[in-house]
Amino acid sequence: MPKVTVRYWAAAKAAAGVAEEAYDADTLAEALDAVRERHPGELTRVLQRCSFLIDGDPVGTRGHETVRLADGGTVEVLPPFAGG
Repeated sequence: MPKVTVRYWAAAKAAAGVAEEAYDADTLAEALDAVRERHPGELTRVLQRCSFLIDGDPVGTRGHETVRLADGGTVEVLPPFAGG
């Protein structure tokens, strides 16, 4: 199973209490399930509003269960940002 780094930004970072963590997951859906299990509560609510980058590429509207993760990859968790 690939080991990936999940990096949290802005409100996601505040809710997780850490900037990044390692997870074992084959897909984005599996990684996010593991994040929710480790951080029930506020982070779970924040994730509903987030967009995600996988190794720098936007996930967009693809189903999270279809987004494969590579060993050593990075998942960026991006809440909506204010301002411009």
